[in-house]
Amino acid sequence: MKNLLFSLPAALAIVPLLASAQGARGWRETSIVRTAKGEWTGARLPDGQPEIAGHWSNTIGNHNNLTDPQGPLGADDEAPPAEGRGTARRTATRSSRAPSRVTDPADGQVPLQPWARAKQEEFLKYLNNPIKPEYVEPFARCAPGGPSKSFMWHGYEIRQYPGYVLFLFDSGNRVIYLDGRPHLPDNLKLWNGDSRGHWEGNTLVVETTNNNSKARLGRSGEFVSENASIEERFIFDPGGDRFTYEATYTDPTVLTVPFTITIPNRRVTAKTPPDDWNNLTFPAKHAGKAPIIEAYERVCVEGNGNHGQIVATTK
Repeated sequence: MKNLLFSLPAALAIVPLLASAQGARGWRETSIVRTAKGEWTGARLPDGQPEIAGHWSNTIGNHNNLTDPQGPLGADDEAPPAEGRGTARRTATRSSRAPSRVTDPADGQVPLQPWARAKQEEFLKYLNNPIKPEYVEPFARCAPGGPSKSFMWHGYEIRQYPGYVLFLFDSGNRVIYLDGRPHLPDNLKLWNGDSRGHWEGNTLVVETTNNNSKARLGRSGEFVSENASIEERFIFDPGGDRFTYEATYTDPTVLTVPFTITIPNRRVTAKTPPDDWNNLTFPAKHAGKAPIIEAYERVCVEGNGNHGQIVATTK
């Protein structure tokens, strides 16, 4: 309760700042700007890691629809036209919106086996009217987003320490170990998986296993199983402004062939604030110090929004 009482006045104090930041939504992009792989020529930390810490946000949309990032989910999309946000998404033609985050296969769709495609369509059909607990989007219970979906939501912070990289999401945190330790035993399954990484030039290469299969890839219902392995590549611009996230999923239980998700990301600064879908930061001023970008506390409440709240609040 103490944290909540502290958060309320703090949140009220930053409302004007958030409103200002939300007005900058115009920089949302409609194409995937890729960062080229190569050598790292930027600053390094004492342990040799490329210095990439800071606040970041994806540039093309939220986690609603994996394969149509700026499109609606359907008639029950949670952003109604009356609020303004949904209007643009319903009226914009598909060719004017960002492409699918699935960049391989070329058709932009997750290559699900027939039984898995039927299950995905079932999840989507009952998203806003879940008649079974399994239809409840995990975010309704404040669960972690999973390895890839976490990069589609409210922005995040990267911190670096000797031997590991830490990602701070509003839907759970993630540690990528760089010290060569072995993966966890196969019987230990995690929402964000178990990650081991190393640097190749400007690219953080990560192998993620031990997925518990509970997180979906988007509210559109795509998923993988506990047998999935993920090869992730975080390709950073040495200038420090952008990076490209690539994740290749291999899962013979659910998929017909491997597929790759690509998510472009941009550093959040006072001059390049996030859009209103991905807003998690504000310009903070502390006595005697220069203004900095900080993340505000986003308290998750079970049943928040159209994530299957009827079941989530009664089970």
